[in-house]
Amino acid sequence: MAFCKKCGTEISDQVSTCPHCGAAQTAEAGDNGGFLWGLLGFCIPLVGLILFLVWKDTKPRTSKAAGVGALASVICGVVFYVLMFIIGIGAAML
Repeated sequence: MAFCKKCGTEISDQVSTCPHCGAAQTAEAGDNGGFLWGLLGFCIPLVGLILFLVWKDTKPRTSKAAGVGALASVICGVVFYVLMFIIGIGAAML
């Protein structure tokens, strides 16, 4: 079983359109959610966020990859700064 890409109703995997809302269920061309979009989002988080917001309705897989890359970058940055702060306090106490 799968879910409709538009309305979220549970549908069969074999249907090409949702019986509830009539939305097409085929994957969009060019929406492969590539690793490189996630890498771009990780390297330049602002670009990843912008791509996520621009493509979230038209290319959901690609936008998710860019958004996850941006989010991972921000999380890594926060963890890095917290660790540097802890190490800095530890070094100052010596």
